[in-house]
Amino acid sequence: MSKKKKLIPELRFPDFKNEGEWETNSIGKVFKSFSGGTPSTSEKAYYGGDIPFIRSAEINKDATELFITDKGLKNSSAKLVNKGDLLVALYGANSGDSAISKINGAINQAILCLQSEYSNAFTYNFLTLKKDWIVSKYIQGGQGNLSGDIVKSISIPFPKKLEQQKIASCLSSLDDLIEAHSQKLELLKDHKKGLMQNLFPQEDEKVPKYRFKEFEKDGNWVEKSLIDTADKKVKWSFTGGPFGSNLKASDYTSEGIRIIQLQNIGDGEFNDEYKIYTSEEKADELLSCNIYAGEIILSKMGDPVGRACIIPNKLKRCVMASDGIRLVVNETKYSKYFVYSLINSKPIREAIENKATGSTRKRIGLDELRNIELIMPKSISEQIKIANCISSLDKSIVAQALKIEQLKEHKKGLMQGLFPKVID
Repeated sequence: MSKKKKLIPELRFPDFKNEGEWETNSIGKVFKSFSGGTPSTSEKAYYGGDIPFIRSAEINKDATELFITDKGLKNSSAKLVNKGDLLVALYGANSGDSAISKINGAINQAILCLQSEYSNAFTYNFLTLKKDWIVSKYIQGGQGNLSGDIVKSISIPFPKKLEQQKIASCLSSLDDLIEAHSQKLELLKDHKKGLMQNLFPQEDEKVPKYRFKEFEKDGNWVEKSLIDTADKKVKWSFTGGPFGSNLKASDYTSEGIRIIQLQNIGDGEFNDEYKIYTSEEKADELLSCNIYAGEIILSKMGDPVGRACIIPNKLKRCVMASDGIRLVVNETKYSKYFVYSLINSKPIREAIENKATGSTRKRIGLDELRNIELIMPKSISEQIKIANCISSLDKSIVAQALKIEQLKEHKKGLMQGLFPKVID
């Protein structure tokens, strides 16, 4: 008969080596818990006040977009929470997420607030580590929602209070480091945004605010259509993905040729976490919808519509899903990186938005997109100079994002050692 595994973490601070096993307890027994409600949206007097109304997607933010009044609070079941309370998202896309509230505010039924003398930060880190397991085990009816009772039924191994605080403090210092690097990343992105506004002409302008000295006498930039930049010698150099019926879920495979989905097309970056595949035979059948490493892919749909990224070099051959658009740039006349950066610039993004249709989620067709006007230098040399400037900044942004991901992975590994391995 096998012995029951002891609730002792693999990594333990020296002060607590002789403290023995951790004790398991349910969240409901340890924490006081409550959810709130939403003030009636038909009552204008309930909104526009100074009480932040925290919605499920905002549990980890230091600001909200919606505020309610004292009257709205008193005439509804909305509940107040304090900065430092532990919040768990029950409904919505982030169901199962938890966070330490960064603000005082009010919550509705989509959030469960947990309050206790136990360390909120300790419990938050455990719930974060176990989120995927919690969602897969307790999700209700496949609808992406949890209930307060389910969360309260979850058992957590707890050490004594001092050890909880020590673990929480260790992980909190790592969170602070991740936050500092995240702020640096945002500053780099803001710097790039400002740089692009100066390196590209703005609305109704023919030259940029800043120009490299060697090109100051080259005159105005010229108008081109997006389709003008495509390489006419390459078949399907400007083309969209297949009709939905031509690439169905039944065509997906566990490995093979990567399908580039709408989710992979980031705003100036390729998002690699969404991975589905199809067979080589299916890719051959959809040859006109193939796209290759180093080529530009644009999105037909928001948010935002018309955003573009470059297919990474590691993906030699891919198939676009229906909402992707392939652009192969004629690199004898145009700098590919310049064209890619120009597509993602504010004036072109606004032009695409104006041509797009749809009220809730914008969409643009291939014909409308091909005729989008670009203002660009006559000289490919000037295009390359601008592209190199932006590219060097993009490399810094990618390196900074990678550093953040490495820190997050380090934290995840540390958490796995600091918490006992619980048998599910």
